[in-house]
Amino acid sequence: MMKQRHSLLEILGTSLKLGLTSFGGPVAHLGYFKNEYIDKRKWLDDKTYADIIALCQFLPGPASSQAGIAIGILRGGLLGGIISWFGFTIPSVLILMLFAQAFQAFSIGDANWIASLKIVAAAVVLHAILGMGKSLTPDKPRIAIAIIAMFIMLWFPSAIVQIAVIFGAGILGYFLFSRNTASKVEAFTVSINKVQGIIALSIFFLLLIVLPIMAILFNNQYISIFDTFFRVGSIVFGGGHVVLPLLEQEVVPNGFLTSNEFLAGYGMAQAVPGPLFTFASYIGTMMSGIAGGLIATVAMFFPSFLLIIGALPFLSELRQKRSFQGILAGVNASVVGILLAAFYNPVFSSAITDAKDFSLAVILFALLYIWKTPAWLIVVIGVVLGEVMHYFSI
Repeated sequence: MMKQRHSLLEILGTSLKLGLTSFGGPVAHLGYFKNEYIDKRKWLDDKTYADIIALCQFLPGPASSQAGIAIGILRGGLLGGIISWFGFTIPSVLILMLFAQAFQAFSIGDANWIASLKIVAAAVVLHAILGMGKSLTPDKPRIAIAIIAMFIMLWFPSAIVQIAVIFGAGILGYFLFSRNTASKVEAFTVSINKVQGIIALSIFFLLLIVLPIMAILFNNQYISIFDTFFRVGSIVFGGGHVVLPLLEQEVVPNGFLTSNEFLAGYGMAQAVPGPLFTFASYIGTMMSGIAGGLIATVAMFFPSFLLIIGALPFLSELRQKRSFQGILAGVNASVVGILLAAFYNPVFSSAITDAKDFSLAVILFALLYIWKTPAWLIVVIGVVLGEVMHYFSI
């Protein structure tokens, strides 16, 4: 018992350290994890870590958070997974919730630096699209899927249409890419049994069905918040940047946040360490105070827990199937198109209003794309340059 307690405290201390220092997005997070969990602490070997990353790439949700959860489970059981997630996530949750309260209390929505944060968001999203496009749309058929997905989302923007686009892309992927995927993917073993996995997946699908019904029947704000963020956390393929269009469709048209408030929070989320999915903490706090922020945060990450527990016992077999790999190839290509649509509206259309905004966006994008400047530093540079340009009326 004492040994387990020490193990859990070690997980908390290590994950909290990572949560305070892991800037730069999911790819950078995975690098920090490798350095801390594998190279320094030897909690698992390189092969197991590579298998965990492969698992997280196959599931919707935040890849870096899911990897941290899986490592915590392997190290300290289910409680270890929860503690690992808590330590990695809580620093950015607290910062973004405090930012939301300051935004409302001091009416900072019209401040010049808020406009600069929106431009930062435009540069970061464009950079993410190009990076993902290189890996997820390497050939003409997948480029075509991305363009079709973009076209549909621009003309018919809604959460339901986005789900349909992802589903349709998966079907196309099955027919177009199943024969061309890797014929053999290395298997791995896990400690969670299939019964536990089935229970977790059953809860996941049950909540997807029941929560929207409860939100309609009870008309309760907190139930509605949990339903909204659980659904978004359940269908986001491709990393945190895909959260942007899904959440925008849920909260801006319904009047919960203005476009200005939404993009300011997204820009701020780039400046903090930890997972981008904690953007939910900001939105929930803006919608319904501290309670709303906490509920949104739990709802956003809860699908990741259920999917990790549910998928671990079955993934080794699924990854061997070409049909499954083909479906994912199509889904991932559609993610690029969804991001392109999101880049135009609301990101570009709301953030870039004149030549000054456009020139600042180009500078920030060049720093990201060519000079590989960290995202948190881009936020600082963007705000400073924005203030300078405003002061001199450039």
